[in-house]
Amino acid sequence: MAYSAKEIVVKPIGAADANRAIDRLHYSHAHVRNSQLHLGVFLAGRLEGVMQFGPSLDKRKIQPLVSGTGWNGFIELNRLAFSDALPRNSESRAIGVAMRMLRASAPHIKWVVSFADGAQCGDGTIYRASGFVLTGIKKNTSVWEAPEGDARFSRISLTDQRSTQKKREARETISRVTVTKGGHTATGGGGASMKQFIAAGFRPIAGFQLRYIYFLDAACRERLTVSVLPFARIAELGAEMYRGQKIIRAGSTDSGAPVVQTGGGGAHPTPALL
Repeated sequence: MAYSAKEIVVKPIGAADANRAIDRLHYSHAHVRNSQLHLGVFLAGRLEGVMQFGPSLDKRKIQPLVSGTGWNGFIELNRLAFSDALPRNSESRAIGVAMRMLRASAPHIKWVVSFADGAQCGDGTIYRASGFVLTGIKKNTSVWEAPEGDARFSRISLTDQRSTQKKREARETISRVTVTKGGHTATGGGGASMKQFIAAGFRPIAGFQLRYIYFLDAACRERLTVSVLPFARIAELGAEMYRGQKIIRAGSTDSGAPVVQTGGGGAHPTPALL
């Protein structure tokens, strides 16, 4: 039976169910621990997608993007993951429903920020189709690759004291490098420094991170403190990616070209799906 996007149902679900679905469907196979609102996307009674919302990890850098925003006046779309079973256009429809739900149930939230991971997944096709505006493109400094093997870590997981499991995995990699190359030590503690990881050969993976904003309150757009970038700028910078595949077009700049980053924020973006 062929379904249409109009047949999907979006409704709140429990954190445990959402986390399991995100771990299964999201390309990172990891949920965000501080997500507060979990919306499931159902088709014929089956959970086929999840949207998780919560506070940005670095609210002090994101809040000033729109002047006059209260501490709880914005929220981040932390995770967005949909299965291939969903009909065409389900993603933008689900986001539209979610935004209407936020307007109705949380009127104090005036805008939503999210980040597209153009280094591993996509440049934000879904966001552009759903009414978000593009406000930042920067070279990736948030996802790091270990010097041996294909292990990847978010910068937050390497420097945040709460990310003990990922940090332990990274230090095991450092220990292996120490044995083979010498001169590096997997230290304890958990400060915010990346020095030990850089010394061991960890490097940011090639690609871009893109920042998008959706205005629940249209008046907030007038208070945006950074420029809205034309979507064409993504191709111009060679930052296009779809489902993990980099798109190269004639006339785009190479990886050494200057990168547009308008305003603050986005130091530690949470990767999104597309």
